[in-house]
Amino acid sequence: MMERVARTVGRYRWVICLLLFINTANNYMDRQMLGILVPDLERRFQWPKEIAWARIVIAFQIAYALGLPFFGRLVDKFGTRATYAWATIFWGLAAYGHALCREWWQFAIMRFFLGLGEAVNFPAAIKAITEWFPRKERALATGLFNSGANIGAVITPALIPWLAVHYGWQWAFVLGGSINFIFVAFWWPIYRRPQEKHGLDPAELEYILSDTTAEEETARIPWRNLIGYRAAWAFILGKFLTDPIWWFYLFWLPKWLSKDHALNLQQLGWPLVVVYTLVTVGSVGGGYISSALIHRGVSVNVARKTAFLICALLVTPVALVTRIQNVWWAVLIIGLAAAAHAGWSANLFTLVSDCFPKNAVASVTGMGGMAGSLGAIVFSEFIGRWLQRTEQYWLLFGIGATAYLIALGIIHALVPRIRQVEISVDGADRA
Repeated sequence: MMERVARTVGRYRWVICLLLFINTANNYMDRQMLGILVPDLERRFQWPKEIAWARIVIAFQIAYALGLPFFGRLVDKFGTRATYAWATIFWGLAAYGHALCREWWQFAIMRFFLGLGEAVNFPAAIKAITEWFPRKERALATGLFNSGANIGAVITPALIPWLAVHYGWQWAFVLGGSINFIFVAFWWPIYRRPQEKHGLDPAELEYILSDTTAEEETARIPWRNLIGYRAAWAFILGKFLTDPIWWFYLFWLPKWLSKDHALNLQQLGWPLVVVYTLVTVGSVGGGYISSALIHRGVSVNVARKTAFLICALLVTPVALVTRIQNVWWAVLIIGLAAAAHAGWSANLFTLVSDCFPKNAVASVTGMGGMAGSLGAIVFSEFIGRWLQRTEQYWLLFGIGATAYLIALGIIHALVPRIRQVEISVDGADRA
């Protein structure tokens, strides 16, 4: 079906999706590499065990939480192209700064700046998908660009330990920062809104705008008019409950493998590669499920919630992972849970464009992302204190196993029928 549409109306929108995929991969390389290096850095620089790493993680998450609504608003006000480019340059400079650090608090400062810059990625990318794809393709396109996070997470454990062992840990951050500037060199001349893109196939432009209303293109919607919608709260609470679980996998999985399965820096690579390879499949698969159901005539409401339910159920076996002695079986179970999160996330992001007009998408995405980061801050503090006291991970994986079903219940209660809301200047819903 996709091939037939591509032949008929052109493919340029998928070039945009590829660019978003590349920078999302870079985004996750930059944020994950310190988590891989931290067991070695803790020993090398004698950091306070567990609590220092929790503080470093929290510094990133505070900045990310502040940056998401900030950049969401900037993207809606000043456009995707310029906001994404300048923020990407900023986070590249922050990545370079890590190479100068030694003390844990120095890393915390650099992680704060990194988190602030990286916060642009998802508000800008979701806005770009909304601008360049009709509603029927958005979940799949979101899943594809979001799988860049997982490709970045696959490349990082394969590359960073080798780079650290052979050339020194500082070069990991030099490499990560350099990719940012290469990306901007491609992004700036390529990206425009489809209505402004010279040479775009008219048939593709018509296809992209096929379900766009005039009001959706012109409305300017203040935050105060968005926060009152139950659909906004469905996204906000969905992110608050499930994003912390992803952060837990991202930042604590290498430490858990090092502690419970005695893996050193060089041995961590392949287990993490397996986990994030499965996540890549989950990201694309989760988006495909709902998009395929919609193409078969199933309503958006049923398609999205079916995908949510499948993903939420696939997470549940992770509650038993600490009882498994074989490292590879444990890796597969965590990989399944992380893959299900990626599929969940692709559909949760798409829920925003299902419910809100294009000029509100980045703002709502930013608000939800901030809520997810706030949840992650609370959970990270709990993780640090729990591990410092018990050194046991079973409760943390148990929380991860149940969060998605709880979130799905809340989403369904708030949005029993997924639909596009109509927002007037005074905030009244006319739907």
